[in-house]
Amino acid sequence: MSRSYSFFPLGDSAVLIQFESWVSENIHREVTAAARCIEENPFPGFVECIPSFTSVAIYYELHRINKPDEFDTVYAYICSMLEQRMVADEAEKASAVPDVVEIPVCYGGKHGPDLELVADKNRLTPEEVIRIHSGQDYLIYAIGFAPGFPYVGGIPDTIATPRKKTPRLRIPPGSVGIAGNQTGIYPIETPGGWQLIGRTPLALFRPGAQPPSLLKAGQYIRFRPIETEEYERIREVSLWV
Repeated sequence: MSRSYSFFPLGDSAVLIQFESWVSENIHREVTAAARCIEENPFPGFVECIPSFTSVAIYYELHRINKPDEFDTVYAYICSMLEQRMVADEAEKASAVPDVVEIPVCYGGKHGPDLELVADKNRLTPEEVIRIHSGQDYLIYAIGFAPGFPYVGGIPDTIATPRKKTPRLRIPPGSVGIAGNQTGIYPIETPGGWQLIGRTPLALFRPGAQPPSLLKAGQYIRFRPIETEEYERIREVSLWV
C-alpha cells in the first residue's frame, strides 16, 4: 500500500482517506486494500467503509469513541492499522487471484434499445459492439447511485458513447448501459441516462440477502452474451426485487 494518502473529516462521524487524484486500477487497489484492512480490524464505534474511485470513507458512531478529540483518535487508529498491514497487503496483492464475476447479458432488441445507436456512433456493427464489450474483464470501482449499482471503468474507446441528453424516466432492473468510458448495470428500476445495450437476468440487489449487493468494489466482472431463451431460464430462478 502506498504511503501517499491524506485524511479529512467528514462531518462529526466520518473520515475520508484520499489517495491520488487520478483514477487507475493501481490506485483503486490501494483504496480496496485500505477498506479491507479497517473492516478486518474495526475500532470501537466503527460502522462501515465506503470505497470510491480514489478514496474510502470510514463512518463511525461518535458517542462510542468517548474521547474529546474523536477525529484525532480515529485518525491515529487508522494510520496504525494501515502501517501494520502494509507489508502483508503488498504480499497478498502480489499473489492475489482476481475475483471475477460473470454477468450473462442478452444484448440488443427490447433488452438493449441503444445497441444500434452505440454501434452507429462508433462506426461498428452491433455484433462488433457486443464482441468488444464482452471481450475483457472490468474493474468495479464503486457501488453507488442506486443500491448495488456498479461503476465499471475501462471500456475500450472504440465503444465509448456519451450518455443521453434527456434521461429515461424508467429503466428496467438488470439493464446494462454505457456512459462515456464507463459501463454499468441498473440493479433496480430507476431513471437514468446511460445508453442501454443489453440486460442481465441476475438480481444485483437483494434486500433480504446478506450482503444485499451481489457485486462489490474491487471485484472484476466479465459480460457473457446469451440468447433470449437462456435469459428467461436464468431469470426464472434469479431473486428479482
